[in-house]
Formats: sequence, C-alpha cells, structure tokens
Amino acid sequence: MERVRLFGIAIHDVTMQEVLETITRWLSGTERHYVTTPNVDHIVRLRKDPEFRAAYHQASLTLADGMPLVWASRLLGQPLKERVAGSDLLPLVCQLAAEQGKTVFLLGGKLGVAEQAALNLRRRFPSLRVVGTCAPPFRFETERIENHRTIQRINQANPDVLFVGLGAPRQEKWVARHIDELKVKVALCIGAGLDYAAGTAQRAP
Repeated sequence: MERVRLFGIAIHDVTMQEVLETITRWLSGTERHYVTTPNVDHIVRLRKDPEFRAAYHQASLTLADGMPLVWASRLLGQPLKERVAGSDLLPLVCQLAAEQGKTVFLLGGKLGVAEQAALNLRRRFPSLRVVGTCAPPFRFETERIENHRTIQRINQANPDVLFVGLGAPRQEKWVARHIDELKVKVALCIGAGLDYAAGTAQRAP
C-alpha cells in the first residue's frame, strides 16, 4: 500500500474499505499486526517523543484519523484518499468479526466503560463474540505485576482482535512494546472509541 509522508511519519493512503479488506486478510493469517490512527495532537507529540515515533514506524497500518491531516496532504500535493478514524473502525471491525466468527477484546476506558461498549456492540451485532473487557488501573503499564496481569488476561481470552483505548501516546507505546507477547492477530489503537461506543462521550460534529 502506498504511503504519504507527512510531518515525520508515513501515513497509508487507503480507504476504509481497503483497511477492512486488509484486516480480513490478517485475520486469516498467523502474524501479529497493529494499527495506529494519528491526529493533529499525535503529530505534535511525535516531535518530542522518540518512543512514540518508533511505535508509529513499527505499525502495520498508520491511518489518518483527523481531517486536518487529509487537508494538509492536499495542500502539500500528496492527497490522501480519505479519513479513516479509529472510532469508525471499532464498529466496522466488530461487524466484520461478527460475520466471520472472530472474537474481540476491549481494553481501556474508565471502570464500566468497556463493559457498556461491549453490551452496546453486541446489541448492534448479535453474533459478535466479545471474549473479554478490561479497564486497567491508571498507569498500569509502569507496574510490572499489573502490566503482566493485563497481558495474561488478554491472552487467556485468546481474542482475534484487540481494541486498545488508552489514549495517545500510552496505547501506541504499550502495543508496540507488547505486540509480540499478545496472542492476538490484530490490535487497533482507537483512542476514545470505547467511550463513544459506550455512550459516555459524544464525538465532535
């Protein structure tokens, strides 16, 4: 897939449909992949955070989450096809998983958010199999025991797809550090996507 280099990172020039087709292929394979979804806030943070930049460079897919990135690509003469937001990916990939009999795990959000998101998604897609949810303690990734416990919890559930809603840059760094330990085929960094799915936050118009 073609990439457009903007503000120090390479963003894949893909449509939502192409992303879903790619994830479908990954789900039938054996390799592990993860997806990042940068917006303007991420771009600002990337300039001063080498680990954050490295997490983006290692990602299998980097998608333009914010319209300002799409507008910038046009102004710079390298137009991206469209915006592919993490919050839109969550329900669409869940629909894909439901249709293909794949399992998902929801990680992130405040206490109760992932559970409510799972409930709402199962109402929308009755055949969706959510094999686990987890709202880890704040800064769990800095505590060896708590971090290990979280990874174990995910691996015991053995999901095909892991949605990670820890906020940037925590989610990207955490996934990049542990993708080789996680027994998942695809991990998607979706920011506030769980809050939107749960109905505890509203997306900007």
